[in-house]
Amino acid sequence: MTPQDIKAALGAGLLSFPVTHFDDAGNFKSDSYAEHVAWLSGFDAPVLFAAGGTGEFFSLTPSEVPRVVAAAKEAAGKTAIVSGCGYGTDIAIEIARSVEKVGADGILLLPHYLIDAPQEGMYQHVKRICQSVGIGVMVYNRDNSVLGVETLQRLCDECPNLIGFKDGTGDIGLVRQITATMGDRLTYLGGMPTAELFAEAYLGAGFTTYSSAVFNFVPGLAVDFYKALRAGERERCETILKDFFYPFMAIRSRRKGYAVSAVKAGVRLQGFAAGKVRPPLDDLTAEEEEMMAKLIAPWKR
Repeated sequence: MTPQDIKAALGAGLLSFPVTHFDDAGNFKSDSYAEHVAWLSGFDAPVLFAAGGTGEFFSLTPSEVPRVVAAAKEAAGKTAIVSGCGYGTDIAIEIARSVEKVGADGILLLPHYLIDAPQEGMYQHVKRICQSVGIGVMVYNRDNSVLGVETLQRLCDECPNLIGFKDGTGDIGLVRQITATMGDRLTYLGGMPTAELFAEAYLGAGFTTYSSAVFNFVPGLAVDFYKALRAGERERCETILKDFFYPFMAIRSRRKGYAVSAVKAGVRLQGFAAGKVRPPLDDLTAEEEEMMAKLIAPWKR
């Protein structure tokens, strides 16, 4: 895909981040991962993000990322694949080039490692990465990496392949200023943990879509909610929020890192051999897995 092709695909519907599967020794398990990605590709999601945040990008080595992306590309059929990318500038460039070689349709640039940085430094970071590849790039405002409006405008002027903006800050004032300033120059993606809880507010701020972590294990329900949201069916959205998302949020909020661990538990409960999360995350307790099993029982595949 060209950068403009992936930009259009990103704005065409619901998006998701498949978890990365590991075997009992903690190594990437490509066969069950491919089976899971193929299953997800049968639902209405125009783009899947391989080795993203929910895919434990932060625990993968740079050499593992292209292996995960290549497996996703092979399994996904016509569904576009965007790769996670991040860390320091030179490491991010290395990852970006490696996933471009194995067929990634774009990259999502996750926050740089550890330290806060000034706007000029983040501008140079993003610019160098964009200019290192020919595929589309989406930036992710979150935690220690929050691009301001002027910085984002400069990057749009300098980098034709910068095609998307994802927000995980929850700062609606900032994101509304960004959408008003950039207009259709970028595609906008909601990226808060359990994005459905914030989807209505982001829709009002000019975001056409978001990434759904629960699509990993209840894709039909995730698509149902997205369609109801876009159709303005507020009563249906509220029913799904009360029946599923608020109870899921209660489980997710029990410990740090459960925004990923609970999703991976859901994938295992759907019959996929996704394995455990890698440290520094930890898995749900047996009691919490039972809570998850009861919650997703109506949507078992």
